[in-house]
Amino acid sequence: MHQITGKTIVGLLLALTTAILWGILPIALKILLEVFTANTVTAIRFLVAALIVGIWLGLRGKLPKLALLKQGKIAWLMIIAVVGLLLNYILYLSGLNLLTAETAQTLIQLAPFLMMLGGIIIFKEQLLFWQRVGAVLLVFGLLLFFNERLLTLLTQAGSETWGVLLVIIAAVTWAAYALAQKQLLMHYSSKQIMYLIYIAGTIAFIPVSDFQPVASLTLLQWSLLLFCCLNTVVAYGAFAEALHHWEASKVSAVLAITPLITIVSANVVAWIWPQFVPQQLNLWSWFGALLVVAGSALTALAPQFVEYRAARKVRKLQRDVL
Repeated sequence: MHQITGKTIVGLLLALTTAILWGILPIALKILLEVFTANTVTAIRFLVAALIVGIWLGLRGKLPKLALLKQGKIAWLMIIAVVGLLLNYILYLSGLNLLTAETAQTLIQLAPFLMMLGGIIIFKEQLLFWQRVGAVLLVFGLLLFFNERLLTLLTQAGSETWGVLLVIIAAVTWAAYALAQKQLLMHYSSKQIMYLIYIAGTIAFIPVSDFQPVASLTLLQWSLLLFCCLNTVVAYGAFAEALHHWEASKVSAVLAITPLITIVSANVVAWIWPQFVPQQLNLWSWFGALLVVAGSALTALAPQFVEYRAARKVRKLQRDVL
């Protein structure tokens, strides 16, 4: 079993780096979707990521062994991981095109929750009491976040309703990818898995992309495109490294603040660049966003709470014996 280094500050800084990069990402994507189709943005991101990760693995002689894919179980897990993440990318972008960055990023918090449910159903993991509390807070928080628009979303099938459905399905497909990757880590490293997915994504999306807008991009749009391309590699790299130094539950708890970073970033961008219009949130929506963050964090940290209480009881018993 992997042992963490225990470098808390390093783990915290890396987790915060991932949260900030993922928090800003939907804002940059939202602006790029004004000139690119969702397919084109996804194809470019996969292509650049495949080149960077491929070169990195190649220089270290760690390119994935394709012979392993001849084994039926591994092949099926890889298909699920590839299809799951490819669908996640395109569905999230398609939903983002119909929603604000803040709404999409808050909704996608369902992904780790659904992964937890998948672990309970598939791997027979135990759902702890505080994880149930976190799940309730998460769902209640989402309902509060949409408080003014909830009735409209449910009764009128407008563009926002479709956007919400697309992001929810994107969360489901991400959970499928994550669960498949969990099993694939027995045969490939996380970078090798991502490299194969990037290659598959490049092959899948380039034929249905339109690269004509590239010739007329402004400096800002070029900068945002470069940021989005590097974001996946750097953010996932920081995430993996954070797990090397810090407990997974604590890393996940830090990542729960991502929607708040998106909301704050959207308002900062609107202040600097007036053309960008952020979502106007009322008090209940803000409270809902905070509950989503709290629910996500509690769900991630619940196992540690249980371990801490168990260890505390053991120490108390040892003191009583002595």
